[in-house]
Amino acid sequence: MRRILPLLFLLLATPLAAAELKLATWNIAWLTLRPASDPALPRNLEARTPEDFRLLRGYANRLAADVVALQEIDGEAAAARVFDPAQWTIHLTDEEDVQRPGFAIRRGLRVTPQPDLRALDLIPRARFSLRRGADILVEAPGGARLRLLSVHLDAGCREESFGRDSSRDCQQLERQARILAEWAEARQREGVAFAILGDFNRRMGEQDDFLAILEEAAPLTRATQGLSSPCWADSRGGRPFISHILLGSAARDWLVPRSLAVMVYAERERRYRQALSDHCPVSVRLRLP
Repeated sequence: MRRILPLLFLLLATPLAAAELKLATWNIAWLTLRPASDPALPRNLEARTPEDFRLLRGYANRLAADVVALQEIDGEAAAARVFDPAQWTIHLTDEEDVQRPGFAIRRGLRVTPQPDLRALDLIPRARFSLRRGADILVEAPGGARLRLLSVHLDAGCREESFGRDSSRDCQQLERQARILAEWAEARQREGVAFAILGDFNRRMGEQDDFLAILEEAAPLTRATQGLSSPCWADSRGGRPFISHILLGSAARDWLVPRSLAVMVYAERERRYRQALSDHCPVSVRLRLP
């Protein structure tokens, strides 16, 4: 049986120790300022209200992270409704998709944007294409360097095995896994600490085909391993994670033990799964050298 993470709701934004960096990933589910009638959006999607954005900004503040990997962001203006521009800078992939990966970075951190991992978008000309990876290099005040990749991978292959007879989604996810493995291997050769984090749309068991491809390229620590998510949990208990934080190279040693946390929403009514997100922020703390 998987252990279930205790529900965590951060009530105060407490300052971090000087030698720590808090990383988070958060899919904010169709974060857009477009009207609900926009043809680029699903027909049943309701526009968020000012109150919804107020709640989201409150959760961003309570998360108290230094870097947040984002998914499903429709431009910087939408991100700014959640992350106060006075406190955060936003970096998103350079594409026109409504659902873009990226980062919210607390001001004061030295960050160098890297070229998008374009290869992850296997069908760039499709109306609903797959997404690129957002890539940044963070340089902490003490000199530690950390390469971060925010991803939102193909859905529809949650736990099935890869192979010649697998579904189209599984075949695409396998291709994305091999692209990520090449990226991880390059970071390993460079000797730079790195993390791949975001919405993998994949439950990862002990013998997972997706994870095996990545670990052939570079040893990884999966912060969510052996745990279940309390996000929108019900009487049946927690759910398998599909958002993950994978740490490689020196970042594996920087992980603060038992620091994985999931910030759940106080609002429990069904409408909030869309008004806020069907995903909760997932975070870890790294103790830097």
